[in-house]
Amino acid sequence: MTRRLALPLLATAAISALGLGAVIAAPVSYKLPDETAAFKPGPNLEVVQNNCTGCHSADYIAIQPRGPKYKTDFWKAEVTKMIKVYGAPIDEADVARIVDYLAATY
Repeated sequence: MTRRLALPLLATAAISALGLGAVIAAPVSYKLPDETAAFKPGPNLEVVQNNCTGCHSADYIAIQPRGPKYKTDFWKAEVTKMIKVYGAPIDEADVARIVDYLAATY
């Protein structure tokens, strides 16, 4: 008799858990804050916007180090890191254009 009662109780508990899981997994919506930085005008701006904004805002680029030693080599390393470490889907043909923009503009 105990086994006969246990099976329906387990089934009821499992169904209840599934229902609770559906409530917990409901989509959440929230308003993103307005951007505080925009990409500066420069060569290949459209290429940068098409490739970079899928993962981060212009704010991320604006907070990177600046100065003479942070030009082409620095930006080439950053773009390579985005591709190899973070999996950014940047076409190889766009890499040089992105680096040119960043080195000239930031």
